[in-house]
Amino acid sequence: MILLGLDPGLGTTGWGLIAADGNRLSHLANGQIRTEPAMQLPRRLSLLFDALTDVIHTHRPDGAAVEEVLGNSNAQSTLKLGQARGVVLLAAATAGVAIGEYHPSIVKKAVVGTGGAEKRQVQAMVGHLLPGVKLTGPDAADALAVAITHAHHMASAKAMMRRVRD
Repeated sequence: MILLGLDPGLGTTGWGLIAADGNRLSHLANGQIRTEPAMQLPRRLSLLFDALTDVIHTHRPDGAAVEEVLGNSNAQSTLKLGQARGVVLLAAATAGVAIGEYHPSIVKKAVVGTGGAEKRQVQAMVGHLLPGVKLTGPDAADALAVAITHAHHMASAKAMMRRVRD
């Protein structure tokens, strides 16, 4: 199963693709989509949508996972991040890809073992869990962490369903 992890952001959206075969995970690709702050918001959102649509059509993921938004003290920044996240969800939904959503603390706990892990720890564990991965940047590492979290949650759900049936 090919899973796409997404770390939404208006300035930089990270994406990462993994193959999940049971508990075995392997890295397929990762990248970052950047928009210029000087551009008008609608144009930035359109560029983000088009770039994500290209990633989805190129790699044909079976599922996607998106990190949830954390609010901060700057309402304008939170609103813009929410709009970028909406575009990310729209791109996956428009392509017919099923979407999981995870709070950042759940992602950190799934990958590092603690919900309060720092970015450096997440990046290090992504490198450990996906040997040989060459990260295009921190947002791509976060996106791969979201994909790994989704793979773990899907594997757990399948195991539970097998137990219920038996």
